[in-house]
Amino acid sequence: MESSPVLLESKSSPINLLNEMQQLRLLGHLCDVTVSVEYQGVRAEFPAHKAVLAATSKFFKEVFLNEKPVDGPRSNVFLNEVQVADFASFLEFVYTARVEVEEDRVQRMLEIAEKLKCLDLSETCFQLKKQMLESVLLELQSFSESQGADEEGAGLAAKPEREPPDPPVAAPGRAASPEGPAARAREKT
Repeated sequence: MESSPVLLESKSSPINLLNEMQQLRLLGHLCDVTVSVEYQGVRAEFPAHKAVLAATSKFFKEVFLNEKPVDGPRSNVFLNEVQVADFASFLEFVYTARVEVEEDRVQRMLEIAEKLKCLDLSETCFQLKKQMLESVLLELQSFSESQGADEEGAGLAAKPEREPPDPPVAAPGRAASPEGPAARAREKT
């Protein structure tokens, strides 16, 4: 009797793999590429793994698949006009699937994600920007509603008294009737 196949699937393996790759990168072990970034005279070099960069960035995938082997297995990639802090955050994201940045850097992270064609980071930044915008809109709505309630409450408390309407003006040749249209109809009959 043949047994049916069963699925062996690890929920922790992907995150463990990422964590191990991050540790290898941080220690400089098995790194086969150095990415140099420069922005306004500030320059830094980041050792990394081609496989990780190529798997997470279409830009790096194209670079590595089209490169000619030169002087050994280690290669260099130069990125101009990329801020050091932004690329460091990019690397942390692609190696860990998360990164903490200041709110005002989210737009820059979206730009680097688009420049390096990193779909996961791009989607993550977009979703965060959407949440931030929704939060601001809710705050504005709440503020607007509270201002409306304050004005309404103030309007009720300090409502000016109405002046009596001006007396009706009589048409030439007729006397003004204090009783209004009903009295005029009776006058005609």
